[in-house]
Amino acid sequence: MEALIQTKGLLSLPSNPKSLNFFNRPQNSLRQRINLPNSLKPKSANGFSRNLDGYKKFGSFLTPTGLTPTQKVKFHVCKASAAASAAVPEGDGAEPPKFLGVEVLTLKKIVPLGLMFFCILFNYTILRDTKDVLVVTAKGSSAEIIPFLKTWVNLPMAIGFMLLYTKLSNVLSKKALFYTVMLPFIAFFGAFGFVFYPLSGYFHPTALADRLLEFLGPRFLGPLAILRIWSFCLFYVMAELWGSVVVSVLFWGFANQITTVEEAKKFYPLFGLGANVALIFSGRTVKYFSNMRKHLGPGVDGWAISLKYMMSIVVIMGLAICGLYWWVNTYVPLPTRSKKKKEKVNMSTMESLKFLASSPYIRDLATLVVAYGISINLVEVTWKSKLKAQFPSPNEYSAFMGDFSTATGITTFTMMLLSGWIFDKYGWGVAAKITPTVLLATGIGFFSLILFGDPLAPSMMKFGITPLLAAVYVGAMQNIFSKSAKYSLFDPCKEMAYIPLDEDTKVKGKAAIDVVCNPLGKSGGALIQQFMILTFGSLANSTPYLGGILLVIVLAWLAAARSLDTQFTALRREEEIEKEMERTAVKIPVVSSNEDGDDNKSLGSSTETSYPTNS
Repeated sequence: MEALIQTKGLLSLPSNPKSLNFFNRPQNSLRQRINLPNSLKPKSANGFSRNLDGYKKFGSFLTPTGLTPTQKVKFHVCKASAAASAAVPEGDGAEPPKFLGVEVLTLKKIVPLGLMFFCILFNYTILRDTKDVLVVTAKGSSAEIIPFLKTWVNLPMAIGFMLLYTKLSNVLSKKALFYTVMLPFIAFFGAFGFVFYPLSGYFHPTALADRLLEFLGPRFLGPLAILRIWSFCLFYVMAELWGSVVVSVLFWGFANQITTVEEAKKFYPLFGLGANVALIFSGRTVKYFSNMRKHLGPGVDGWAISLKYMMSIVVIMGLAICGLYWWVNTYVPLPTRSKKKKEKVNMSTMESLKFLASSPYIRDLATLVVAYGISINLVEVTWKSKLKAQFPSPNEYSAFMGDFSTATGITTFTMMLLSGWIFDKYGWGVAAKITPTVLLATGIGFFSLILFGDPLAPSMMKFGITPLLAAVYVGAMQNIFSKSAKYSLFDPCKEMAYIPLDEDTKVKGKAAIDVVCNPLGKSGGALIQQFMILTFGSLANSTPYLGGILLVIVLAWLAAARSLDTQFTALRREEEIEKEMERTAVKIPVVSSNEDGDDNKSLGSSTETSYPTNS
């Protein structure tokens, strides 16, 4: 394609450009025709490259020999370059407005998203602490209800909700779907604080549960408590769904919809730090309202009043989330997306099990995921039973959980700042072993205080604490450090382990672990505890056996981490060797000189590129 260029200033181009012949161009390599090595580009006598950009750049002080300022020249240029030049008018290259080094358009997305994430996790901390207080401290219930509640109520309702969500997503727009899911949560939590809890004594079947417990025996206290306090159990399930649906589905789905990949890489890690800030503030909020009982008169249900205040905050935060969502959809343009759909690997449960069994690497990775889910459940439920024994009042229990949430947020925030240094200094293997090591050390201390607390009682009384209170504090430390290590080290290690795998194994392995291992890890601990409670009569009688099971699982976890570290290191080394071989195998084009000038085919003989000469 020929373009007429009117030169200005001191620079002009010759009227008859001649094709510059400097090497034989291979006709079968698009890369070699487009990306010329710098050493092969034609140079002028002045040392500057003979191309349009070079003359434009140096036109203010360079006038090649033989050119006059007013000449019109016919110049051969690359078709793609000419099209690009025509498509970009002069003056359109101005940078978009920025504030503090960040584009204003990006801030209009990231700031509301950050506020939404803060509000969502602020609510989640209040709901998570409150749900445990309700079901554990209720009359006729205990921590033994939690394994049965997770397996027989929470899991079926989660499955049903996701089936309903899938159906609604096919008939509603994204905006309508967001509000359809969000508003029932807000309405329920508001109604629970002001209607369901104050009237719970009227519609809880306490007499029926007492008769069934007398007939079946105390080992069925946990299952029957679900019937006895069914509205509290419904609150427990809705609080659990808030964490999985509102956080994982609604928020991250919306964030991925409106942000680009570059924005996500830069700002998503900051959301993780912001989440722990929300944890700290919400923990203080729970502690403040839980201590209101101290300032109330006798005969006043302090927990009911605290619950009303906390549910009011949850409703206000929920409405703020909806308002921020509306603002972003109204005033922020969405990025354009490719309409090409990626192929998704859907594996049945049996196909997932077969794939897990066929790969040692995936088996070890699956062991890590399952072992964490079982281990944290085994310790957490036992700890909450001791927590109720130490703090039987709902207000005292809730106040302690507020301190627990604040400490978890501070510790996780600190661990996230240190995690990068741990990975750089000690590598993947050490980072992967920190979480099970912390859980094992604190678990041994926790179960030792429970099993051997009586002989240690005289020594502890010298420090003003009882074995029960010491077990509560050690159990709290176990949960705090285990969860902070999980968020800051375990999750990144798990995702990094997929990186060196080939694409097929990576996709199928992740699908298999999502289908089988995550649910198995979450429900495995609950199923073990249910078996122990029904076999030995209570959670307290099962404690020695639960401690032994925890030890076996964590040791298997450490063995899998050590094996996976060896395989991961080998795959990374192999990947680096392959990349080095690819770099050294790149062939540098050699300039060949042909003495027969008639046989030479110059680069400028095509319509793609030609260069003017000074002749």
